[in-house]
Amino acid sequence: MAEQTRFGTAGVPPAFRLLKAKMNDVPSLLREEGLDAFEYQAVRWGAKPQIKQQDAEKLGAEAKKYDIRLSMHGSYFINLAGADDVISASKERLIAGATAADWMGAYVIVFHTGFYGKLEKSYAFKGCIKALKGVSQTIKDMGLKVKLGPETMGRKFQVGNIDEIMTICQEVENTQLVVDWGHLHARNLGAFKKIDDLRVVAEKIESTLGPETLRNMHCHFSKIEFSSQGERKHHTLDEPRYGPEFELLAKVIVDFKLNPTIICETPILDIDALKMKKILQQVLEGKTNVDPQQKLLF
Repeated sequence: MAEQTRFGTAGVPPAFRLLKAKMNDVPSLLREEGLDAFEYQAVRWGAKPQIKQQDAEKLGAEAKKYDIRLSMHGSYFINLAGADDVISASKERLIAGATAADWMGAYVIVFHTGFYGKLEKSYAFKGCIKALKGVSQTIKDMGLKVKLGPETMGRKFQVGNIDEIMTICQEVENTQLVVDWGHLHARNLGAFKKIDDLRVVAEKIESTLGPETLRNMHCHFSKIEFSSQGERKHHTLDEPRYGPEFELLAKVIVDFKLNPTIICETPILDIDALKMKKILQQVLEGKTNVDPQQKLLF
């Protein structure tokens, strides 16, 4: 049900840094604010985990103590559609992230699949599938429990439209659907203007991957500015010039009786995550404000 939806932040909120909080303090601080999810950022990692196993396990223990659902965002330096040496290095980075994610008890490692480059799109995508099947098998052989989370992407030159991500989830074992709604909005040049625009995506996921996958999807959300090639910049929820409006997603969550994990990626992480939580509660109570014909500049 919608009341089981979790909200959290993509990394440590700026206010926590001002408090000079340690990583192990983050779960308790998030819980004090009323949040219950956290996505650890491993976005600059190379071929080895850049956290000690002992520290990762401590973070996991604190997250469990305060009922914070952990996820991890893997390295940005991954391109599974590149040359052979690039693919090999990308697989190493992804496995390194998965190893540390498993140490801390994160349920999914989110990652960007790759770039089409000069390759024909279908050929590049097939290369990604092949590489990910190899990573999935390696993770299985290592006994890791964390799931692979290919993310929908915001730029047209990136592998990661909704159909590609669903196909990965169909063909690669041990995957978790990750939908970045802001990315899809930007990739499709402002696609989400009314509730039905998001409902179409939800229905596609449900018919392709089943109701359980839709119900338990991992989500990223922020308002996003875009150009003709897609995503440019993340913005806060209070900036009316940009979209999409979170209330549209909240309505879909209620209508489809979903319980996703929603990670805020705006510049004010915890503040906007709490706003999302409040908006969902307002929708549950029938207090909606979204104009279905609303027009956005971006």
